[in-house]
Amino acid sequence: MPKRELRIEEVTSQQDLMTFVRLPWEIYQGDRFWVPPLIKDQLQKLSPNHPFRSHSEMNLLLAYRGEEVVGRIAGIIDHNYIDFHREKTGFFGFFESIQNQEVAEALLSRGRDWLRDHGMEKMIGPMNPSTNDECGLLIDGFDSPPCLMMPYNPAFYTSLLEAFGLKKAKDLYAYLLEKSTFVEGRLSRIIEKLIKKEPKLRVRPIELRRLDQELEIVKNIYNHAWIRNWGFTPLTEAEIDDLAKHLKPLVVSDLVLFGYWEDEPVGFSVSLPDYNEVLKRLNGKLGLLGLLKFFYFSKKVKTIRIMLLGVKQAFQKRGVEGLLYYETFKKGIEKGYLRGECSWILEDNLLMQRGIEAMGGKRYKTYRVYETNI
Repeated sequence: MPKRELRIEEVTSQQDLMTFVRLPWEIYQGDRFWVPPLIKDQLQKLSPNHPFRSHSEMNLLLAYRGEEVVGRIAGIIDHNYIDFHREKTGFFGFFESIQNQEVAEALLSRGRDWLRDHGMEKMIGPMNPSTNDECGLLIDGFDSPPCLMMPYNPAFYTSLLEAFGLKKAKDLYAYLLEKSTFVEGRLSRIIEKLIKKEPKLRVRPIELRRLDQELEIVKNIYNHAWIRNWGFTPLTEAEIDDLAKHLKPLVVSDLVLFGYWEDEPVGFSVSLPDYNEVLKRLNGKLGLLGLLKFFYFSKKVKTIRIMLLGVKQAFQKRGVEGLLYYETFKKGIEKGYLRGECSWILEDNLLMQRGIEAMGGKRYKTYRVYETNI
């Protein structure tokens, strides 16, 4: 039987886009840890009307073997990243492939060539589509499902990317804290001493009835808190508003906290129940039955993900971070959650790692961002 021709084609129609979005259902068939994303959310993320697209370009590609779709990739140029970092770096993202090096090579080559043709000098990824969203390739910790808004992939993707010549740019860690190992007693004494030493420091939960005003606090803190982090790109106001709109129905108020120094808001943390435990049951669809399932099973979620925690530069290393983490897990335990994931943490952010470990956290997943000069 003759070998079917491999070809790479651009996504040019709504039908192509749906094929692009639906491919993971084929790649992960039978994988008990994969969590199907909501198709509606994926289409929205890739839409030209998404706020990210106001400062970016994206080229979506599909790999075909005959009439069978065997892979996908996106070339991504984020002009805000380029302007902020002053380097001509493009991203690749949304990478999926069957276990075949020829397919992976063809996809990565076309993605690289598109970036180079658009003036880029380096390619990094996976970014889906940026460091402000899902990013990195899972390289360690394949024995459990991903937490909400964290990536997941087959173990063989590592060899596909590295055989292409991609090298490590940065590792990102996920830590797991469990109620059974959370050292609350010792930490509560440390926190009591901190509050006595720094009486100006306090924490309060978000007030969802005042969401517009609360968002202004977030906007003020966000771009100050992360500005020195590797890969940081400022979020636009439209992106923050869009994120808040999508997260508001998911928020448990006691798990979104603001840190204050006297009357000045200086930090915040955002933690959400791990709704992946619910999405697993929906198979990408959220109709009436899906909504009923969501409301029913969301009450049974026992894990939270601490997905954002930032403190203004001038107030870092003064106990704000520790108090936000401590109060998050204290409130989480009171509400019946049994475990929490802190993710992601940069591999060289030793201060944050040591703080999580002091609370009983264990590193249990590693994600890698790759790079190559083009």
